[in-house]
Amino acid sequence: MKDVYITKIAKFLPNSPIDNDQMEAKLGVINGKASKARRIVLRNNQITTRYYAIDDEGNITHNNAQLTAEAINQLCSNGFSKDSIELLSCGTSSPDQILPSHAAMVHGFLKNGNLEINSPSGACCSGMNALKYCYMAIKAGQVENAVSTGSERTSSWMKSDVFENEVEHLKELEDQPILAFNKEFLRWMLSDGAGAFLLESKPNGEYPLKIEWMDGYSYAHELETCMYAGGDKLEDGNLKPWSEYPTNEWSKMSLFAMKQDVRLLGENILEKGVDSLKLAMQKHNITPDDIDYYLPHISSYYFKENLYEEIKRQGIEISWDKWFLNLDKVGNVGAASIYIMLEELTSSGKLKKGEKILLHVPESARFSYTYAYLTVC
Repeated sequence: MKDVYITKIAKFLPNSPIDNDQMEAKLGVINGKASKARRIVLRNNQITTRYYAIDDEGNITHNNAQLTAEAINQLCSNGFSKDSIELLSCGTSSPDQILPSHAAMVHGFLKNGNLEINSPSGACCSGMNALKYCYMAIKAGQVENAVSTGSERTSSWMKSDVFENEVEHLKELEDQPILAFNKEFLRWMLSDGAGAFLLESKPNGEYPLKIEWMDGYSYAHELETCMYAGGDKLEDGNLKPWSEYPTNEWSKMSLFAMKQDVRLLGENILEKGVDSLKLAMQKHNITPDDIDYYLPHISSYYFKENLYEEIKRQGIEISWDKWFLNLDKVGNVGAASIYIMLEELTSSGKLKKGEKILLHVPESARFSYTYAYLTVC
C-alpha cells in the first residue's frame, strides 16, 4: 500500500464578499417584507461575510461545476497541468442537476482528456468522501495522482423566487403568511465556493500533508432526517420525495429548497459528533496530545462553545489553542468548508514539519461524520 500526500490546495470564492446588510438584497425579499428570522440566525452564527455566485444585477455568475473547475485550474502550476490528472472526485450537496453527475459536468468544463470520475452524493461529508475515494485509489496503486473537490452553489436555491409560490399559496389560507423557520433558516447560513486538493503518491511540494488515515460514521440507523431538499418531511419523520408529489405541488411546497429541522439539529449534532470523534481517536490510538491543529467544520459559531463543552464532557478535551476556524469570513460553504479551511491554514505560514492536523466534518442531513488525520511533511 502506498503513502498518500496532499501536495497542493486551492480555493475559489466567487465575486466580492457579501456582508450581513447586503444579503437580503442579493437573495431577495420574501413577501415584500424584511426577514425577522435573518437577525436571529445571524446573531447566533456570527458570520460577517460570505460569497455568492450572483452579480450586482442579480445574475448568476457561476454554476457549481464552474466554481469547481475554477478551483481545480488553480492547482495547475509548477509543472502540474490539468491534463496530468488521473482521477477526478467531486463532492457537493448542491449539484446543478440530477443527471449527469457533478464530476461529469466539472470534467466537461476542464476539457482535459479521458480520466476516471467519481461523484459522491450527500451534504458536507460528500467533500470528504470525494477525498477518501482519491486516498484509497492512490493507496491501492490504482493511480499516481488524483484531484478531490468540495463545492457548493446554494445561493440560487435560497433566492426569494424559490419561495414565492408557496407564500402566495399561504396567503390563500391565512391572513399573515409566514414561511416556516426550517425553510428560511438556511438562507442566512450558506455560502458559495469551491476547494480542491491534489493528491499524489510522493511528497511533492514545500509542505505536503501525509494522510495517515480517514474514517466515517453514520447515525442514520438511529436518527431521522434533519437537513433535506427535494422532498418534504412527514409527521412520522419519514421523507416523501418530490417524485411522489403532483407537479403543481412542487413550488407550492418549496420542495426543492434546502430545509433544516432545527430542533433535531440542536439535540443531536454535537453529541453524535463527539461520540464519533471518540470512536475515531480510539480506533487509531490517538489522544488530544497527538493533535496540533483541530479543524472542525461548524455551521455556526453558536455551536463552537457547546462543541468544546461536549468534547470536555466526553473526556477528550482539545484545548482552544489547537482550534482553527474561518467560518466568520467565508460562511458555511458545506462540502467545500474543510477544503477552504485547510487552504487557509497551509497558507498561513504557521505549519511546521511533524505537526498533526485533525479534520472533523459533520453532516446534519442524517447525522454523518468524517475524519482525516494528517502529518505535515
